Amino acid sequence: GIAGSGRVARAFAPALAPFSASPVLLWGRSPERVRDAAQVAGGGAAEAIEWLTERCDAIVIAVTDDALAAVAAGLAAALAPGRDPFVCHVSGGSGAAVLAPLAARGALTAAVHPAMTFTGDPAQEVERMAGARFAITAPDGEAMAEARTLVGLLGGVAVAIAEDRRALYHAALSHAANHLVTLLGGASHALRVAGDDEPEALLAPLVRAALENSLARGFGALSGPLLRGDGDTIAAHLAALERDCPELLPAYRAMALATLDALDRSVKAPSPGLRRIVAG
Repeated sequence: GIAGSGRVARAFAPALAPFSASPVLLWGRSPERVRDAAQVAGGGAAEAIEWLTERCDAIVIAVTDDALAAVAAGLAAALAPGRDPFVCHVSGGSGAAVLAPLAARGALTAAVHPAMTFTGDPAQEVERMAGARFAITAPDGEAMAEARTLVGLLGGVAVAIAEDRRALYHAALSHAANHLVTLLGGASHALRVAGDDEPEALLAPLVRAALENSLARGFGALSGPLLRGDGDTIAAHLAALERDCPELLPAYRAMALATLDALDRSVKAPSPGLRRIVAG
């Protein structure tokens, strides 16, 4: 069973359907959205939350972070004595502790987060889950084993993350993925101001190479004027941004200072003068 009717629920339903003896049941707060999700995913629409707790041995909670605690409490209240399903949620920032009401009623609980984006293409996302990393957190060995089994059915690779490190784990993912979108959006805007009508085409080979090199070599992939210590070039960047794209200047300074901090920790420390130029 799946609690939720959004993008993640619509991907998990067909991914788990081959391993379910009956059609996957979906439940949510909007009956209309649930019926639509069930039709898209080839599952069934549960009319009440009790359908999940009464009929399902495994339940995936795929709702927004803000709704997670309330849905967990609702499932716990609907769980009959003697029922001990495996219940997991797919939120990145929360561990298994948010499911404590269910654990108190005898359910096995875990957090199982696929480290990927869901854009609304269930068929493609089912394929992408195969081989994806899943961050799993569980309060005991039995629940951890169930979480690993679930990830294995999806074709993924389980990575154990401690309960007290879930926020750090999720911050790292958000910093890498979400801030990358902001970074590229700002670069594209600056290129348009500079006169390029197709900035994405100009950026694509450069950014793809930087990404691949960074994943392969870490901070050793750094290139450019900060690494070389070209203070005049950096000063020209700052002046141009202040003149033509002042809204990008704070982000450029922040990222440049973060890069200098990383250089400080590496074998090549930047000159103090370069830091003064960046800080302004």
